[in-house]
Amino acid sequence: MALFLGVPIRHVARDAPCMKGHSVTTFAEMGLDHQLLETLRRMDVTEPTPIQAAAIPPMMEGRDVAGQARTGSGKTLAFSIPLITRCDPAQDGAQALILVPTRELAGQVARVVDKLIEPTGLRAAQIYGGRDMSDQIQLLNTSPQIIIGTPGRILDHLYRGILSLRDLRVLVLDEADEMLDAGFGPDVDRILDCMLHAPQMALFSATMPEWVHAIIQKRLRDPEIINVEEGKRGPTDTVEHTVIEVPSGRKLDALRMLLDERGAGNVVIFARTKLGVEKLERQLRDAGYDVAALQGNMTQGNRERVLRGFRRGRPPILVATNVAARGLDILSIEQVINFDVPESAESLTHRLGRTGRMGRHGSAVTLLAPAEGRKWQAIERELGQKIDRERFGPEPSREEPAPRQESGGEDRRPRHRSGSPQRVKHPITCASCGRQTTVNFVPRGDRPVYCASCHRERKESAA
Repeated sequence: MALFLGVPIRHVARDAPCMKGHSVTTFAEMGLDHQLLETLRRMDVTEPTPIQAAAIPPMMEGRDVAGQARTGSGKTLAFSIPLITRCDPAQDGAQALILVPTRELAGQVARVVDKLIEPTGLRAAQIYGGRDMSDQIQLLNTSPQIIIGTPGRILDHLYRGILSLRDLRVLVLDEADEMLDAGFGPDVDRILDCMLHAPQMALFSATMPEWVHAIIQKRLRDPEIINVEEGKRGPTDTVEHTVIEVPSGRKLDALRMLLDERGAGNVVIFARTKLGVEKLERQLRDAGYDVAALQGNMTQGNRERVLRGFRRGRPPILVATNVAARGLDILSIEQVINFDVPESAESLTHRLGRTGRMGRHGSAVTLLAPAEGRKWQAIERELGQKIDRERFGPEPSREEPAPRQESGGEDRRPRHRSGSPQRVKHPITCASCGRQTTVNFVPRGDRPVYCASCHRERKESAA
């Protein structure tokens, strides 16, 4: 067993999760009661994913766990299932606390937990900012056993004496890298200081920088550290990612081309700033696209309204800041478009993880302006790989050079003479007319795919 900063690390292969020396292939082998197994069956959850198979058994044994797995790999169930088994419905008061960085992620986790606890008699409460304090006080006065919330609002209730953690058994930090950074870390420490005894702790995230391991060594007791994606640094394999080089001032044109070519699923477009999101939403709406925006300045009610509509495909296009990069678990998201290059490889991983979830296929495009070349090169160095490139518009002139190719690596960018990118084609059979053709996105087996003519007719009839 390897050591990292003095902590034992067990790396679990994608196809070989382990439990007490043998392979786990079903939830029944984990010792879950029949009621929970039946609930999972009704949720259409039949086999554990690698992170679930690796993390659930040690958590059920009461061990501290730090689990790393890509977005969409089933981390929420990986900590929710054992957390529920360790709570007693006959005892009132907080027994489990799940801390998350955003309100949206709190809602996502709560939806999973609520389904799991429905037949158990356990009660869960969402506690986060943007909601009426008096309503939350009334909710906490019902003594729920499971609390899901953001650090700031949890601290508010702790300091008011409304919430007590004296009987806490399990503490989970979801998106642990963000929960432990300079923004949330101090509040998490204050919450830990409010506990009379150290609970079982579990940390889960898609990315765990080395500094997180140092905190794991300090805070967790003999932890089981699980990495089901060892050696894989980029986003999930189910996402086809392409970079499109765009001349200065042409990003909106390139974006409109991508939206005109999109399939039947939802699309998330990431912009860097709140003002950028608002501007891009106006521009797309003025161009005739059905689109909504999601950014941090919106009220909680408006954010929830936008997400409810987007889940139903009304509208099918969402422009967002990184507030949507974590916790947006919508299986119908077919494509992610980075209108602005993300700040880091870690941010890219979380953005792209909004599509291609739970083994489904998705596509992602990053629009790259000449001024963003150096930033993108730094991201590729961090990823340890180069992403395939295409080109939109005319060849760059001498006054507008393309991002310089670094030495030491093969230049994988295709050389195009035409003014528009030669996109990857995927063969399909049109679900309407039966014609054999190709499309520019990865087709999904659970959704009908149409040729360009039938797709146009369907859009026009829907309008």
